[in-house]
Parts: sequence; structure tokens; C-alpha cells
Amino acid sequence: MQTLMASTSTINDRAASLLRPSDVSQRLAFRPRTALRQKACRAALTVSAAATSPKEILMLGGTRFIGVYLARQLVEQGHSVTLLTRGKKDITFQIPDDTDDSYAQYKSAVKHIAADRKDKDALAEKLSSKKFDVVYDMNGREAEEADMVLGAMGDVGQYIFCSSAGVYLKSHQMPHHEVDAVDPKSRHQGKLDTEDLLESKGVNWTSIRPVYIYGPLNYNPVEEWFFHRIKEGRPIPVPNSGQQVTQLGHVKDLATAFVKVLDNPKASKQVYNISGERFVTFDGIAKACAAAAGAPEPELVHYNPKDFDFGGKKSFPLRDQHFFTSISKAEHELNWRPEFGLYEGLKDSYEKDFGRGTFRKEADFSTDDQILAKA
Repeated sequence: MQTLMASTSTINDRAASLLRPSDVSQRLAFRPRTALRQKACRAALTVSAAATSPKEILMLGGTRFIGVYLARQLVEQGHSVTLLTRGKKDITFQIPDDTDDSYAQYKSAVKHIAADRKDKDALAEKLSSKKFDVVYDMNGREAEEADMVLGAMGDVGQYIFCSSAGVYLKSHQMPHHEVDAVDPKSRHQGKLDTEDLLESKGVNWTSIRPVYIYGPLNYNPVEEWFFHRIKEGRPIPVPNSGQQVTQLGHVKDLATAFVKVLDNPKASKQVYNISGERFVTFDGIAKACAAAAGAPEPELVHYNPKDFDFGGKKSFPLRDQHFFTSISKAEHELNWRPEFGLYEGLKDSYEKDFGRGTFRKEADFSTDDQILAKA
């Protein structure tokens, strides 16, 4: 069992486990993006938006995480956005990225339809008399759900679907490309079935496959899991060697990619992987989270998960394998490129969420304690 690791590195050393997609074997210190690069990204988005006429958009979801940021971008660009939710909670709330004025404008612009997307009759009642140019399906899990939406709406100009990179079959050859084999036993099989359904219906569709998403308001315990342990000054348990390579993408970059496929002929009937530009090891994520939080480099404890019975609890928030994709197709065809590097993105997440005392799940260190007891 590997013991606790000393904490001696600078911020650049903390992020040294970040890897370039072009050379997975090379270790490099993180270099933040320049203001010029960020300005160029925003300028490219502005040009793209100017070329797209205002659309009537129906978004399924839109009140959590990805949809919150995407809906704001669409409204800011002059589109009419209607959120379809079950109506059990407010459809808008102010987020740290909002100013008072921008939130007031967004709140007054966004529309709402209250219906359960899994209720065929309710959808028909609420949608049959409406006309939308585009559907953003942000929370669909099964093909039947998309089929009911299409049945209630009739013709739709474009159907943009949020899928997952979790559909790919585990492979010895990485990164995953959009043409790679998919896993028929994936827990995301419903996402694949939805893509097949859209193709069989002759719909003008686009599917986005994110890897791990992070950023403010994240309801999945990705960076939050690390931040809880960093806040308490606890060692961070990392499975096996900690050199498993993976990939995180910032929620705002993902939202921008969703905007980029809107009314884009190149995106018709296409799948795009979307994530960060660089790969990172598990150890690298822990160190980058500490750097983003302004904390000392954490102690890391490596362990073999097979040595423990966690009683069904997850001892680590990421799948214990290499898992990363190529984003080159999206970069070349959509004129899209991530604006956030990992350190910048984690700092944005920390300062606008966890660092303000807000998080989705309370800390649970029970599996950590099991691991540390044997270290």
C-alpha cells in the first residue's frame, strides 16, 4: 500500500499531470489561456451568432447546470427560449455569473411550459398547437421520450440532443473518436437508442457527447468531491496508481458548443465529442483542485479498490480507467474551442460555488476512513 505523499510543489507542479491530447505520454505544466485567446473565442462566437436568425427554441430541461448556462446564451443571442419542465420549482434563479440586470432580462425573456415529458397525452396537449424551430433535449434518457416529443410536435427544424461519451466501448486505443465502437451494455444505452431513433425518423439531428462536465452548479460530485476533502485538510484517496488519464470539460464551454451546432449545416446528423482540450491524471485533478482553491498540495493515498468492501458506496467520483476523447471534429467543423483550461475552470467553479459555501451533496468520508485505516 502506498503511503501518504509529501506536499512540496508549486501551482504549476500541481497541474503537471495535465496531458496534451497530441502527446499523452508527455507531462507538461499547465499554462493558462491568454486574454487574447479568450477574446478570440468570444469574437468567433459573436460572428457565428450574427449569422443565425432568431429561432423559436424548445428546451427540455434548462433549470439545472448545462441548461442554465445554455438557455442564457441563447437568450442573449436573441432567440426565443421556452423551457419545458414539470413545473415543480421555479424555472429561473440568479446564478453567480449573472448581474442583476442580466438576470432580470433573462427572467423576463424565458418562457415556460409545464408538462411531464414522459406523459404522452400531456405533451400532445401542450405542444400540438405550438411551433418551434429547434428542440434542445438536455435531459432525455430513453428513445421513447424523444419519440413522444416528436409525436406531439410534428415537424421540427433541428433536434439537438445531449448524449454522453460514456456510450463508447472500453478500448486499448485512445482517445475515443465519434466513429468508435459503442458499448451495448452501457448504462447510457438509451442515449444511443435516441440517436438511432432520430436518424430513423429522418430528423435533422445533432448529438453532443460530453465527457466529465464540471463548473459552477455541478450536480454531479466531480470537483466537489475533491473540494470537500481539501477544505477539511484531509488526505485524498485515489484508486490504484493515480495515473489513470481522463478529461474534464467546463460547463460554459459545453454550452457554447451546443450553441455552435444551432442552424449549422455541418452539424446535421452528426455526433460531436465535447470536453476540455487537455487530458489529466487522477492525481493531477486532485492537485489542480487544491491549486484552484488556494490550498496546499494535498496528500494522496493510493489504494486497491479490490481490497475493500464499501457496501455499494462510491469511493471515488470517476470511473477507474483511462477515459478521454478527441474533440478535433468539433474544433474543425464547428469553429469551437474550449475557452477554459483545467486550472482556470476549476478556479471558476470554486469561486462561484463551493468557495461561497454552496454545494449539492454533504461530505461523506466513510469510505475514506476505511482506506486511511489501512494506509
